[in-house]
Amino acid sequence: LVTAAALGLALTAWAPAATAQAAPAAAAPVTVHLTVTGPGSVLYNADLKTTGHTVTTASGGTHICDGTNNGANPSPGATPTAALDDAAHAAGFTWDGTWYASFNDYLVASIAGHTGGSEAYWNIAVNGVATPVGGCQFRIADGDSVAFTWTEL
Repeated sequence: LVTAAALGLALTAWAPAATAQAAPAAAAPVTVHLTVTGPGSVLYNADLKTTGHTVTTASGGTHICDGTNNGANPSPGATPTAALDDAAHAAGFTWDGTWYASFNDYLVASIAGHTGGSEAYWNIAVNGVATPVGGCQFRIADGDSVAFTWTEL
């Protein structure tokens, strides 16, 4: 009976420790250069320290945006949309995006009141190349140049 009790206590003490070790470590922040160019003017142009994180928009709600979206990457990290969100908070401009569950990602609909609609869209590029996936799926690295550009159709 004493042995069974001791074993039970040992397993109880071990379980939380094993759970704590199984949780993935948060990704380290990276510094990128972010440019946001609206119709006719640059809205933001600065270096920014960012990492993947939970993002909230008025239209899309609250969702994780850390590169693991839609199984795109096995571990979390910084993303273009998380960088946009960080810049908006730091510089005091707004942005909004619609959440698409089928892509597990946001579609950026407006930045600083500039909405593309049927005439334009917000293009996302990293190091001069349009991202092949959404802004919460694409991982960015230290030193990358990230651009959100209002692009006419």
